[in-house]
Amino acid sequence: MLDVTNYMVEHEHEELVTCYDRTSGLRALVALHDTTLGPGLGGTRLWRYESGEAAMLDVLRLSEGMTYKAAVAGLPLGGGKSVIMADGKEQDPQVRTARLHAFGRMVERMGGRYIAAEDVGTTTADILTVRGMTKHVAGLPAEVGGSGDPSPVTAYGVIEGFRALVQEVLRTDSFKDVRVSIQGLGKVGMSLASRLVSAGAIVVTTDIRPEISRQAAEQLGVEVVQPDAIYDVECEIFAPCALGGVINDQTLSRLKCKIVAGSANNQLEEARHGEALHQSGVVYAVDYVINAGGLINVAHELQGYNEEKAMAQAGQIYDTVKRMLALAHREGISEVRAARHMALERLKTGAVHSH
Repeated sequence: MLDVTNYMVEHEHEELVTCYDRTSGLRALVALHDTTLGPGLGGTRLWRYESGEAAMLDVLRLSEGMTYKAAVAGLPLGGGKSVIMADGKEQDPQVRTARLHAFGRMVERMGGRYIAAEDVGTTTADILTVRGMTKHVAGLPAEVGGSGDPSPVTAYGVIEGFRALVQEVLRTDSFKDVRVSIQGLGKVGMSLASRLVSAGAIVVTTDIRPEISRQAAEQLGVEVVQPDAIYDVECEIFAPCALGGVINDQTLSRLKCKIVAGSANNQLEEARHGEALHQSGVVYAVDYVINAGGLINVAHELQGYNEEKAMAQAGQIYDTVKRMLALAHREGISEVRAARHMALERLKTGAVHSH
C-alpha cells in the first residue's frame, strides 16, 4: 500500500489535491511538489489507472520530475502535474466537456498555484475547454495565441542533447552511422527518428501501434522491431520516447547501448536504476534534463509566445547536458546525482531570490 502522507514527507511534496465531481463523474488529482521558483506548471494526463493508488503515485512522481525539470532549465516555475482518471465515458464529447469544465473549476480553486497544460491523453483543444473555467492554463493552440504543439521543440531539445552526448561519449561531431534505437513513435519519437535519419544515423524503432511502425518503415526507411525486442538492439543510444519506468530490474541487463537518452518522463522505475546504469558504464541523459523542450516552449507562452526565443532556449539543453556530464565526471558520481545536484542548487539560489 502507498502511504501517501509518508511518501509526500519523504519526497517533500507541498500538496496533493483530489477531486470528485458528482455531476460529471470527474476523478482528478493535482500534485504540487515544490513552488519555490514559481507556480507549478505541468501537463494534465488522462489515463486509465488500475487503482486510485497507482494514479496518486504517478501524479506525485511526475510533479517531482517537473520541479527538477523547471529548475535545471532555468525557468521561473515550480513542479506540478495533474491526472484525470479515465473510465471510457470521456470518449463521449458531452461527458468530456463536462469533466474538463469540472477540472477547470478545480484548477481555478487552486488560485494560480498550478498551471495546467496538455499531456498524454489530452490535447490543446482540451486545454482550451479547461480555459473556459480558469485562466491558469498553458499550451494553448497557436490560433488563440498559444504556443501550440510542444513536441517539435521537445524533439529539437532532445537532438541538441544528443549532440552533446555523441561529442562527449562517442567523441564524434556527427550522427553519421550512429545507431539509435527509439522506443515509441509518438509525435516526439517520430520527429526524432526523422531528424536522425536525415543526419545519417542508423535508426531502429518500435511502437505498440503496428500501423505507426509501418508508417515509419515506409516513410523513413527505418528498421522496425517488436516492442519487447527493442531492449536487445545493439546500439550507441537507446532512446525511451514512450511511457516511464522502462529502465528497471527486468530490462537493465538486456541493454546493449552506451547511452540512454530520450523524451519519456520518469524513464527509471526507481532512482537506484540510474546508479545501476552508471555502474555498468552506461551514460544516462537524465530525462528531465534532456526532455525539457516542451516545458520551455509552454513557459514562453506565459510571457507572450515567441517561437524563436523558445527554440533558442531549448537549444541550451546542449550546454546543460554538457554541464551535467562534466559534473558527474568531476565528482565521480552518476548523472542522476549530478542532475539532482544542479536542480537543488538552483532551488537554493532561487529561494534566496524569491524572498
